[in-house]
Amino acid sequence: MGFVTRFAPSPTGPLHLGHAYSALLAHDMARVASGTFLLRIEDTDIARSRPEWEAQIFDDLRWLGLDWPEPVLRQSEHLARYDRALDALAARGLIYPCSCTRADIRAALSAPQEGVETPPLYPGTCRHRPMSDRKEGDALRLDLARSIDALPGGAAGLGAFTETGPCHPGVHPVTADILASDHGDAVLGRKQIGTVSYVLAAVLDDAAQGITEVVRGADLYQITFLQVLLQKLLQLSTPTYHHHRLIRDETGKRLAKRDDARALARYRAEGASPADIRRMVGLAP
Repeated sequence: MGFVTRFAPSPTGPLHLGHAYSALLAHDMARVASGTFLLRIEDTDIARSRPEWEAQIFDDLRWLGLDWPEPVLRQSEHLARYDRALDALAARGLIYPCSCTRADIRAALSAPQEGVETPPLYPGTCRHRPMSDRKEGDALRLDLARSIDALPGGAAGLGAFTETGPCHPGVHPVTADILASDHGDAVLGRKQIGTVSYVLAAVLDDAAQGITEVVRGADLYQITFLQVLLQKLLQLSTPTYHHHRLIRDETGKRLAKRDDARALARYRAEGASPADIRRMVGLAP
């Protein structure tokens, strides 16, 4: 299989310099490898996703000189596929319904981000509940201990992933201790309303698109251990990962979509060129 990577933004705001760096880096890596660069729209956050932001993503990336095969994968068009994965895990007794702390559940459905406080590890309050007890609005949590036990060889079957990025290069074993201390019984979705967590949707989409190298920010490194567990449970292959440095402001803070002053559209309006953007993020023109 050839080199296949992707850029997967959410249409919830303008792309900024951090997005530009990630997209350009992935596109450059695919070009060097004579591989394929894909664009994926991660729009399962129905409340915040907007068609005008999606249109802006396409405009900004094309302005940067990027191209990709059409049509793109939109997560909102694949909710049934995510539900099937949740059904498969439920049939094996590996997930359970949870009605605890709605704010924490909502936060857990999103991709992790540096500087955003994550909820404390779930204490297992609802772990005893069977799926037959599921109520509208309940989250669906992975029973971590049962999931590890369900693997061939148990914890010994967790495997490892290869990291090619500058922050954590090498082969990283996935262990029960890492999963328990960093993730616990993670939220995978809220199936009744077709809502899926980032961690599960990304795993399923990377497999569906044949991604061989996941290129993304270093703030998503730790979630990789949980994603490898899901790949093992769903019998999906594990790609190579490349977690790159983050683009920061003058104070060292990671850029976010609220940093409109660094939005690509603003740089464009002020007369910057794609070569200027590449220089700003430390890439060769």
